[in-house]
Amino acid sequence: MGIEFFNLLSDEGWIELPVDQSAPTYLWSEGGLLADAPVDMEQTFKGNMWWSTKVDPSFNLNGLRCAPNFAVPRHHHNLDELIIVFGGEFHVAWGKDGEEGSRTIGPGEFWISEAGTPYLMTAGPEGVTYVETWPEPMESLETYWHDAGWVHRGH
Repeated sequence: MGIEFFNLLSDEGWIELPVDQSAPTYLWSEGGLLADAPVDMEQTFKGNMWWSTKVDPSFNLNGLRCAPNFAVPRHHHNLDELIIVFGGEFHVAWGKDGEEGSRTIGPGEFWISEAGTPYLMTAGPEGVTYVETWPEPMESLETYWHDAGWVHRGH
């Protein structure tokens, strides 16, 4: 297999982010599975987030894009995560309620989320295109979702 070159900022190769609220690695921070939480993953992410089919996830990478001003619900992982912004910007607030710190990350900048630290990421007014990666295969990644930034069921 040859090396493929592509521009992550082009519109080629993007699909709406597939969501599966019943995934066994999506956990509700208050206990149990995200599937049993009072939030609606499909309604929260629909039309707000896209996944790049060009980025090879076998290298522990995801290429992602968010709509302008979309807030990825507060969450944390069991592994450290590196986020590299390619276009647009993210405002990140971390800690239980964002009290530990915040910063805006623009093109060419990165942010490292330490395992166990909750954070909320909000795309800037032009949206954001970024890559996220972990030090271990994604099969060992667990995401713990918190109750901030969601569309709740029945709304």
